Amino acid sequence: MASDIAIDIRNVWKIFGDRASEAMIAIEQDNLSKQEILEKYNAVIGVADVSLSIAPGQIFCIMGLSGSGKSTLVRHINRLLEPSSGEIIVDGQNILEFSPSQLRHYRNHKVAMVFQNFALLPHYSVLDNIAMPLEIRAMNKNQRLEKAEQILHMVELDGWGNKFAHELSGGMQQRVGLARALASDPDVLLMDEPFSALDPLIRRQLQDEFMKLSAVMKKTTIFITHDLDEAVRIGEKIAIMRDGRVVQVGTPEEIITHPADDYVSDFVAGISRLKVVKAKTVMHSIIDFESENGTISDDRPSVDEEENLTKIIQLIMKENSPILVKKSNKITGVITHNNVLHTIIEGTETS
Repeated sequence: MASDIAIDIRNVWKIFGDRASEAMIAIEQDNLSKQEILEKYNAVIGVADVSLSIAPGQIFCIMGLSGSGKSTLVRHINRLLEPSSGEIIVDGQNILEFSPSQLRHYRNHKVAMVFQNFALLPHYSVLDNIAMPLEIRAMNKNQRLEKAEQILHMVELDGWGNKFAHELSGGMQQRVGLARALASDPDVLLMDEPFSALDPLIRRQLQDEFMKLSAVMKKTTIFITHDLDEAVRIGEKIAIMRDGRVVQVGTPEEIITHPADDYVSDFVAGISRLKVVKAKTVMHSIIDFESENGTISDDRPSVDEEENLTKIIQLIMKENSPILVKKSNKITGVITHNNVLHTIIEGTETS
């Protein structure tokens, strides 16, 4: 039976410094703060007691400002960094217990990473760059180039296989980086701000292409970003980090409508709720509405529970009256003008 958790990060700490082990003991015994650890042990806390569970096939965004610990955390999942404490379970296996040979197999077959700076080999052609993980596996040349051609088509770079990195635009180079990660057919995809160096238009195009690929390939993806708009657009779930700690985990809608603290509130202050907030969040329950207003006709216009606020606004303006909300063709709620206005202005649903 398949597990509903692909990656389980349990109480992970990462402390940098020559006295990191002493600092970890001091944290466990005396609960010293980040500043106290720095002053007493000249050590820096990069990740502080982080626990996250990521479902198979999910796009899970980890975001925060520079220095929040998001990139440090993700590098533990392929063991580019070793945690000071904690466990990382991938498909039921504690990867921290892997032998060198098990770790090599894990990196070659199970997990792949896409970097911000593309990290293409300049003396390799586009095809050879894509095929590099397969070359490491000792796959014969014809097979790996055939596979690379297939992946090249998926990222819409047909005809560019014999070019070199310097002949490609930044957006095209990042597609090659993504294609190289996909060539090894990993179960887990780690993406560390992969689009942040690109122009806004190219960035949005690549986001669209990535989401299309994800819908088809269903890779478990951890996507690091400092951009909330990007996280909301791409992520099925979002974790927001500050000073090495996770301060809130939730769906984009939960993060925007119910920020955990002032730090998260500042993050979401400028984000549009129109394409994030769902009908089920803003509606009155049908029972509560009818108890106060009487029976409502079931032949009036309706939307699905998952419909976003943009479509709801368009419909409610056209009808100039409450609209129904349905799930599997069953009426579950009612949305009024006040529901919509309250959500736009206040950011939370009416009670």
